[in-house]
Amino acid sequence: MTILKIILAIVIGLLIGGTVNTGIIMVSGYIIPPPEGTDLKTLEGLLAAMPLMEPKHFLMPFLAHALGTLVGAFIAAKISTNNKMTFAIVIGCCFLVGGIMNIFMLPSPVWFTIIDLGFAYIPMAYLGGKIVLRKSN
Repeated sequence: MTILKIILAIVIGLLIGGTVNTGIIMVSGYIIPPPEGTDLKTLEGLLAAMPLMEPKHFLMPFLAHALGTLVGAFIAAKISTNNKMTFAIVIGCCFLVGGIMNIFMLPSPVWFTIIDLGFAYIPMAYLGGKIVLRKSN
């Protein structure tokens, strides 16, 4: 596999996965409205709103992280010609690093941190890789 194809698989997987993640976050406020009087458009507004958040407000961020990782891993594995699961897991690790960074910038409840870091990244990347492997057999 050429270096260019390796780089393309990872970059395209990250871009498309990131786009899915961002898209879900952008529509989340319409699906589950934020607490009354909060402004979630800035980091400061998010930090101020965190104590007012209920468990339902964490559903869409989890889905954004999980589905963004799943789609990104699927795309990277699909583009690669071999080592498909490796490419999927690389995407999962990249998104996991982003998730860890997000927790330091925007502290969330411990239960959400455990669920998000434990289930949204590596397991979804593995699932994305498995889907590609099953389709290719």
